[in-house]
Amino acid sequence: MKIFMEECVYIRLKYRAKVLPNHPIRLSDIANIIGTDEVKEKVGSLVLGEFSKNKNVFILDVTVVLQAIFQHFPEMKMDTYGPSQTIVEVERKTKKVSNLLFILVWIVLFIGAGFAIMNFHEDVSMRELHERLYYMITGKHSANPLVFQIPYSFGLGIGMILFFNHIFTKRLNDEPSPMEVEMFNYQQDLDQYIIMNENKHSITSVKDD
Repeated sequence: MKIFMEECVYIRLKYRAKVLPNHPIRLSDIANIIGTDEVKEKVGSLVLGEFSKNKNVFILDVTVVLQAIFQHFPEMKMDTYGPSQTIVEVERKTKKVSNLLFILVWIVLFIGAGFAIMNFHEDVSMRELHERLYYMITGKHSANPLVFQIPYSFGLGIGMILFFNHIFTKRLNDEPSPMEVEMFNYQQDLDQYIIMNENKHSITSVKDD
């Protein structure tokens, strides 16, 4: 232990960390450690606790980390930066979705999206607008101005691709899509809720080594 008396270790908790079920939670799993290789190996291998069987997620405070380091290396200098808490969740195995269920969900979403677009066009009188534009340009009446309707249909699809920034699983560029931004904001709100409401219960879910 004396070899660590003059050593200083810097700890930065991860904002969110995942651990395997039925495995001890080590410091290296939930934090970035800066120091010499020997210090990082010794400190990173410290066991902070384990998941309670009835918990899938809990909050780990930086004070728990500092207390664990102090108990094992009381002479070591410590400094922390970054988040003061980390959200730890167990990485469960996910069941593979059946192809039949995927096809059924895809059909339901496709039909629902189609009805939504048609209802929107009916509300704003899109067909009448195309007929009026055709008359203004050509001076003739047409019940089906395909010269506007066909390009508009292609433009609608291309616009959706550009809006969501994806062609199936391929991303068009590095800019996040509005859907990804909304999902990020939802995850942020969910994490904040967990921190505000689960902290007291979560600390008791960690068992001392």
